[in-house]
Amino acid sequence: MAQDITIKLAGKPYPLTADNPEQEQLIRRSADEINRRIADYQSKNPEGYIVDFMSFAALNLCMSLISLSEHMNARNAEEMMLVKELDGYLKNIDKNSR
Repeated sequence: MAQDITIKLAGKPYPLTADNPEQEQLIRRSADEINRRIADYQSKNPEGYIVDFMSFAALNLCMSLISLSEHMNARNAEEMMLVKELDGYLKNIDKNSR
């Protein structure tokens, strides 16, 4: 069931709708992570601009996402190769057992 929620990013409230409790939790955890990163950048550069901190947080999170995606793709390709290899062994065993 959809639920209206409000999160804060860099101190600004944003009204959103979460389709289910799991999505609400994901939204809130994501907002917390963004705010944590913004606070970290602010502590290192108190004179900086919030838009710069948000930009660096977005860049850092996108870099993590792309890296994770590439890692997953490599693992999926490795898995497919191993499945094919295992299928070959199993077919070979089946041929030899006749």
